[in-house]
Amino acid sequence: MVRERTTDCLISEYVLEEATGLELLRDIRTETRTLPVLLCTAAGSETLASEAIKAGVTDYVALTDPIEQTADDLIERTERAIRTVQRSATKQERARQFDAMFNDSRTATWVLDLDGSLARVNETAREMVEADVETIVGEPFWTLPWWAAPDSTNADVQQIVENGLGGKLGNAVVTQPPHVEDPRVIDLSVHPVENECGDIVSIVVEGVDITARVDLERDLRQSEELHRVTLNNMTDTVLITNEDGEYTYVCPNVHFIFGYTAEEIHEQRTIDDLLGADLFDRKELAEDGVLKNIETTATDKAGREHTLLVNVREVSIQDGTLLFSCRDITKRKQREEALATLQETARDFLYAETHQEIAQHVVDGTPGVLDLDASAVYLFDADANELQPAARSATMKELNGPLPIVHADGETLPSYSFVEDEALFFDDVHGADRLENRATDLRSTAYIPLGNHGVFVAGSDRVGVFDDVARELADLLAATAEAALDRVTRESRLRKQDRTLQEQNEQLTALNRINETIREIDQALVQAETREEIDHTVCERLTGEDRFWFAWIGTIDRITDTVEPRAWAGNEQGYLDSQSFAIGEPGAEPAGQTAATGDVTMVTNVAARLREDPWRKAALARDYLSVLSIPLVYNDLTYGVLTVYAPRQGAFDDTTKAVLAELGETIASALSAIERKNALLTTSMTRVEFDIDDSSFILSRLAQDSECTLSYQGGVQQSTEGSYVFVTVDDGAVTAVADAASKLVGVDEVQQISVDGEEGVLRLRLTQPFLALELADHGAVFREATADQTSTTLIIDIPDGIDVRTITQLVRDTFSTVELRSKQALDQSLERDLYSKFLEKLTSRQLEVIQTAYYSGFFESPRENTGEDVAETLGISPPAFYKHSRTVQRKLFETLFEENNVSIP
Repeated sequence: MVRERTTDCLISEYVLEEATGLELLRDIRTETRTLPVLLCTAAGSETLASEAIKAGVTDYVALTDPIEQTADDLIERTERAIRTVQRSATKQERARQFDAMFNDSRTATWVLDLDGSLARVNETAREMVEADVETIVGEPFWTLPWWAAPDSTNADVQQIVENGLGGKLGNAVVTQPPHVEDPRVIDLSVHPVENECGDIVSIVVEGVDITARVDLERDLRQSEELHRVTLNNMTDTVLITNEDGEYTYVCPNVHFIFGYTAEEIHEQRTIDDLLGADLFDRKELAEDGVLKNIETTATDKAGREHTLLVNVREVSIQDGTLLFSCRDITKRKQREEALATLQETARDFLYAETHQEIAQHVVDGTPGVLDLDASAVYLFDADANELQPAARSATMKELNGPLPIVHADGETLPSYSFVEDEALFFDDVHGADRLENRATDLRSTAYIPLGNHGVFVAGSDRVGVFDDVARELADLLAATAEAALDRVTRESRLRKQDRTLQEQNEQLTALNRINETIREIDQALVQAETREEIDHTVCERLTGEDRFWFAWIGTIDRITDTVEPRAWAGNEQGYLDSQSFAIGEPGAEPAGQTAATGDVTMVTNVAARLREDPWRKAALARDYLSVLSIPLVYNDLTYGVLTVYAPRQGAFDDTTKAVLAELGETIASALSAIERKNALLTTSMTRVEFDIDDSSFILSRLAQDSECTLSYQGGVQQSTEGSYVFVTVDDGAVTAVADAASKLVGVDEVQQISVDGEEGVLRLRLTQPFLALELADHGAVFREATADQTSTTLIIDIPDGIDVRTITQLVRDTFSTVELRSKQALDQSLERDLYSKFLEKLTSRQLEVIQTAYYSGFFESPRENTGEDVAETLGISPPAFYKHSRTVQRKLFETLFEENNVSIP
């Protein structure tokens, strides 16, 4: 390698062999003007020196005495020549550089004097000036109008100029004011200019238009900020690796998914540790260039597993060749799985038939839908106005303890959610005012109303588990449960309506059958002539056409305290012989219970107490599965017990019970009518005399209050206004008795029919039925009653065919203290026959008129009261009274003389 040589100085003698030194000098100057040339001559002259100087010699040395001029002098002269040429070259170079800089079209140049005023500008600087440059030359540089407003000073520009005048470099970036057309951003730099002595002679200010660069930097910064914000806030994470899987770029938001910082990701070996080694097929990527929606799982720094969708793309960014974009779809996956579980739960709801089942399905489905193990469902009890726990998970019991019944008053959290129809979500339920159980370990808790059905409760022992997705899923689960509860309610209501309609139809059918049976029985009772015929007809009609399985009628025997069968029909199968039908014993047969209580006894399921009641075993053996026993009672008199059996459970309901109870009264009434009819036909009877002690009896009370003796000897009139009774006063003042009677609540009206001194007859209108009427309903005749201050005696005639015990029981039931004094048999065939025939011919009004006239003394001689007096008492006209009186007398004589052929002996 040849090193390039440079010449610092050429030294030559004047005389050369082929040319002179001047000629050599001229040749050198044709090649270069900067090479220093030192011409030395021994025969120097002024002419030669002048020519040498013209030729461009650097220094001229005349060696007049070469011996005296030492080498050091020549060397010094040589070095000086070199320095002179070098300084000249430097000045020329600087001049050329300044000219190049001054004329640079890209840079504006201003030359300033030492006072900072403008001296020169180049063409580029001229283009920045709107005004004529010549007008501003000599003005302070910092007041120029293209970066300062007129008559104002730009402090930054003035400062760098002052720095330059002090020999310092300066730099400032200024923006032209708005009044300048197309304002620019100028980067100003100040350079002081020095002379050879180092003195500053001027200032050069260079300005570069950096407007485009500033705009670009601003846009770049905005773009960088946008990308930084985007990358930091986007949920997707971007990773770039080389072919070996080593990271070349990690997105700043990598912690969103993986929990690691970007630095921690870089410290890991390869992306395989993060996403797995078999994430994608490299050949497939090479063919397609991009692989989308690769589903994989990754574990974050805290150990939680995430489901990711990864896109892989081939790139060429710095050293990276593979770009991975990761999207966390864990919530979406959980939501999809939760919706799938919710769908399965909804299918379970379709098969649920009760609110309790749905509540349990909600609790069972909560872990799969909400990923929460603590849950419960309250159902509303409208009757008690309470929210009652219907279902709860084991975790709920563990964290919260037993769930109490909640009153629907809005005071507690579940109650408030239900009453206000508002879903409540708490990150920490311990901060809630209405929290009732402060000892609960629940933290995050949700209370969601289920419409009008109740409240769904779900929770966790962790704080803040209810994000937007969890709340949405909880609302969906509650809404699905509410819809299912609505469906069950509607279906339950429809089923109940169907059952009600079916039961009503069955009841109506059964009632129609029973009514048909009762109509048949009523018709048969009208036609019946004897008591035995009534009993057998009732039993046969009840068991006919499979209406009931078995029926029988029994007589109550108070002596043996049993019910004795007297008529039956149906599938008896020896049942009556197998039972004793005791009255009032524990576990007695229904007939015995009815006889003891006088009420209807209904057994809907005979098998219910099979071990406790002995009669049930015998009944079940004969397929008697339900029983109804009815008392036969009319006017407080019992005529026996009717008991009916059915071959199915629940055959007797309340309607059947009521209808058959009315049938029992009808049967008893028919039996009473038969007794009365038989009593009218018989001529034999039993006269019974009782002593009673009861102040509630009207005669006893009047006798005690009036201190006299009163008697009743027949004569009772029944009208719409009440019962009229004729009472004879034997040994007291009639007026005093009348006054005492008017004060009694049981007497509505008192009339004096006749008065004879201290004796007389009163007609009393009573507010309650008189004993004579009750006895008449049962075929007995109330003959006489006598009462004084200490005792009362009753005389009653009981025709044969009527049980004396029945009448005796009626009297005992009517009065508190009763004593039987005597009983004797009578035969009143003719008297009773005439009396019956005579009464059959009279109307009730005629009977009332003639009784009033008789007890008024109208038929006495002399008359105690005239016909006009009797008419006034009855409230009728005298002619009407006489007409009724003659009619009754005619019918009496007709019965006596014509129909019975009575002759005078």
